[in-house]
Amino acid sequence: MDQIFSIYNQFLSYFPPGLHGIVSLALAILIVVGILKVIKKDFVYIVLLAVLLPASVPILKNIWESLSNIIKFLLTKR
Repeated sequence: MDQIFSIYNQFLSYFPPGLHGIVSLALAILIVVGILKVIKKDFVYIVLLAVLLPASVPILKNIWESLSNIIKFLLTKR
C-alpha cells in the first residue's frame, strides 16, 4: 500500500499544488467508474465466486477495504 501512495505522490508532483485536490478527485472518480464497469461486466462471476467459494468472501472484503482506503486517501490528500 505504501508503494501505491509513493507512486501517487510522485504523480501528483507533476501538477501545481493548487490542482492537487482536482487531480485527486478526478482519479477517485476514474477508479469508481472503472470498478463499476468491471462489476457490470463480470457481476455474475463475482456472485458465483462468493456463493461457491466461502473462502473468497474474506478475500473480496480485503480487496474492497484496500480500494476504499485508496479512494479515501485520494479524497483526503491535499
